[in-house]
Amino acid sequence: MFGVVFGYATHSLDQRMLGEVAVVGPMTPGVEWGRLWQMARGMCRLSEGDAEHARWIMAQANRAFICGSDVIVKLPRGTWKLGGGKRAGLGGYCNRDQLWTGNLTVEDVTPEQVAARPSLY
Repeated sequence: MFGVVFGYATHSLDQRMLGEVAVVGPMTPGVEWGRLWQMARGMCRLSEGDAEHARWIMAQANRAFICGSDVIVKLPRGTWKLGGGKRAGLGGYCNRDQLWTGNLTVEDVTPEQVAARPSLY
């Protein structure tokens, strides 16, 4: 999407492993987490705030995961790290209670896989 590779993972807050936290962030070197929120502001109505922007980010991540047309790699389990960022409540939207955004790195993903790609748009 837009030439930048974004990652999407889930995180569980307890031993039930429900995946109630959505973790989303750019993985392309040089792209910062604020890009997600900038894109959301550009796609939502001007009167909307962070809650609607968080739902837009979650909707895009969910759609990309379900449709899978631009998926680089799916890992059943992976070690990820989230740097910086912003958190928002989702209130059950897309079956997630929270959204955590930040600069995302995943151990099993190579730099070549997350390098900026030519935009389709």
